Amino acid sequence: MNLSILLIIPLLTVIGILASPGKAMVRMTALLGSLTQLGYSSFMMYSYITDRAAGNTTQMLYQARYSWFAPMNIEYFVGVDGISVAMIMLTAVVVLTGILISWNVDKMTKEFFLLLVLLSVGAYGFFISLDLFTMFFFLEVAVIPKFLLIGIWGSGKKEYSAMKLALMLMAGSALVLIGLLCLYFNTNVNGAHTFDLLAISQMRIPIEAQRFIFPLMFVGFGIFTAMFPFHTWAPDGHSSAPTAASMFLAGISMKLGGYGCLRVAAYLMPEAAHEYSWIIILLSTIAIIYGAFATLMQKDLKYINAYSSVSHCGFVIFGIGMLTKTAITGAVMQMVSHGLMTALFFGAIGMVYERTHTRMVDQLGGLLKVIPFIITVFVIAGLCSLGLPGLSGFVAEMTVFMGSWQNPDTFSRVATVLACASIVVTAVYILRASGATGMGPIKNDHYLEFKDATWNEKFASITLILCILAIGIAPFWLTDLVNPDTQLIMNNVARGITGK
Repeated sequence: MNLSILLIIPLLTVIGILASPGKAMVRMTALLGSLTQLGYSSFMMYSYITDRAAGNTTQMLYQARYSWFAPMNIEYFVGVDGISVAMIMLTAVVVLTGILISWNVDKMTKEFFLLLVLLSVGAYGFFISLDLFTMFFFLEVAVIPKFLLIGIWGSGKKEYSAMKLALMLMAGSALVLIGLLCLYFNTNVNGAHTFDLLAISQMRIPIEAQRFIFPLMFVGFGIFTAMFPFHTWAPDGHSSAPTAASMFLAGISMKLGGYGCLRVAAYLMPEAAHEYSWIIILLSTIAIIYGAFATLMQKDLKYINAYSSVSHCGFVIFGIGMLTKTAITGAVMQMVSHGLMTALFFGAIGMVYERTHTRMVDQLGGLLKVIPFIITVFVIAGLCSLGLPGLSGFVAEMTVFMGSWQNPDTFSRVATVLACASIVVTAVYILRASGATGMGPIKNDHYLEFKDATWNEKFASITLILCILAIGIAPFWLTDLVNPDTQLIMNNVARGITGK
């Protein structure tokens, strides 16, 4: 299994898009490339599960290592475990559905699909990297395409939103880079410094260095996942972005931050993670509650989903901060669940906006009568968001809550109760938005002329719904995939607690 093919496929797709003579060919090239990505990712997951079942206990499978910049010991070093496999599959699904949802984009079609496919290169590279500098490189690859997608194809205050997003994410990247360099100079492998993630995980970084580096890394990656109080770029960025960019931004880009917080900060600096855990729990609890109540105040459908994402991504940070195996497993499941759910939600909102040319809840109503498929998709996404049993949101959030309750201290228990209480607020804004959009009388006679979802919109929606149901009804395949690797993280965390 060659992981570099995950990068080669989208790069070849980009070349194919550049060479395509017309809009129809551009769309077909992008679709073919995304289907190939999904096919290869699925084959990789099947191979991974098969190899694990056959008894292969290597921490990272399918490793490849090539020297990139020898003076600083920087390498192109890749490999995957169950957590990264789950993130790769999420990326492939969101990229495919984003391209399908964007089928009717007419403005600079070639450039739009090129940038959309280019985003996947950064995501795949980030999730397979085992060299921290290479990981940082791929983290940066995705920032500029997001800026351009919002600034050119966005709506509303698109220039302001694009600039705010780029500056905030670059600030997060700067913190990550400073932390990586500080970590690099505190490593020693045969007398040389290293960016090798696996090698660093076997070292004991001096606690004084951990106390300085950990906040840089966690906050830097946390900005990408809209961690409170550095979340302000997310609502504006989501609301102004075109539909596919919103799907990728919330579905994938925000997961890069959660993955980095877990894989790099908590895993490599377990003692500092334990010392700072109460701050992480406090900030994530505020994010969960604040995001839920802020969503109640919104009247724009995209802002509703954007602030809801701040709340739901808070569960990811919350689970990591609790530092129990079950809570960390729940955090990974929440990353996957939220990626699928928010992509579906933004897709449904985009379909409504394309027809009505408004996202304001008070201007909508009765749409279930004229576009029943789209509103049904909207409602399913909302029910997943509020944690309806049988859908992925319920499984992920309950796993986080159960793992959090395993911490016996009063602070953790109170934080868990407050986080659980946010579900009630979520139910209020989801049911209100769904009812105001789909139910009641039709407020504009022009709405009667609308046509329901097209083939591409149905294909994208059904794909995401099936994935959500696959986790909600039978979550064991996902927990079995990530459990061995969350145990490895917990082994390092236990070392941080004991100081050995």
